[in-house]
Amino acid sequence: MAVTVTTTPPDTEIQGLVRLLPASLRPFALLARFDRPIGWWLLFWPCIFGLTLAGGAYSHWHLALWMLIGAIAMRGAGCVYNDIVDRDLDAKVARTASRPLASGAVSLKAAWAWLILLCGIGLLVLVQLRIEAIFVALCSLALVAAYPFMKRITWWPQLWLGLVFSWGALVGWVAVTGRADSAMLWLYAGTIFWVVGYDTIYAMQDREDDALVGIRSSALRMGAQIRGGVALCYLLAITGWGMAIWQVRPQGQALIALLPAFLHLALQVVTLKRDGSNALAHFRANKVTGLLVALACLVVGVTS
Repeated sequence: MAVTVTTTPPDTEIQGLVRLLPASLRPFALLARFDRPIGWWLLFWPCIFGLTLAGGAYSHWHLALWMLIGAIAMRGAGCVYNDIVDRDLDAKVARTASRPLASGAVSLKAAWAWLILLCGIGLLVLVQLRIEAIFVALCSLALVAAYPFMKRITWWPQLWLGLVFSWGALVGWVAVTGRADSAMLWLYAGTIFWVVGYDTIYAMQDREDDALVGIRSSALRMGAQIRGGVALCYLLAITGWGMAIWQVRPQGQALIALLPAFLHLALQVVTLKRDGSNALAHFRANKVTGLLVALACLVVGVTS
């Protein structure tokens, strides 16, 4: 099937620090999406949600640094694994046809070796955690492994991604407390819906190509109601985060800490264009959302 012509920016571009690498290493950096740091920020922030809301902002500050390293490495590993599984589909979609595996810039054997190296870095980060948090982190592996196949069997792969990308909230919480409780579960639930919302926006870029090659997504499923669907996801996210905060500090003023994040998400919904022409910018704006929620969790966590 021929690649569909589109005005959507390519998924891989040599920019930023990637330009400084030797030419032979650039395809591996692109394969791990080191040119697009938004992905590791979105994986990192849920870890900080859990760490700070559990009251570990000061006592466990060093874990935040390890979690950032882990987010960079494991997001990279996830991208490499996803591209290994999706290399044939990627070649049929205009935005992803330039990815190193789909374009042939990196061999399948080399991609597997790169994946193992990135997982080794993730393992180094993992052993910095208490045993309970290590166990929680390892429980996510099955979800991670299954994710690339979800777009083939369900219209809601974004929900599965939510389960995966929100897992850091569980790890961060247990790394501090050593246990699970209702606040942690509410925090996880809210973060899942946040991920579904922003990844639905991201999927708006590929609706035409996805429909042609048979890839399913929440953006296609929501159809003309996509703005309302994203609004509902964001509302559920705020609700989950609010309930988590309430479990930690059951006072009305504590919920005010979420107001900046609420307004930021509302602005995304109001300004989102139905044709997806500003979808990428809105998706990337969720790096700020993560920061705002992290600050809310920090304020509540240190005062509880």
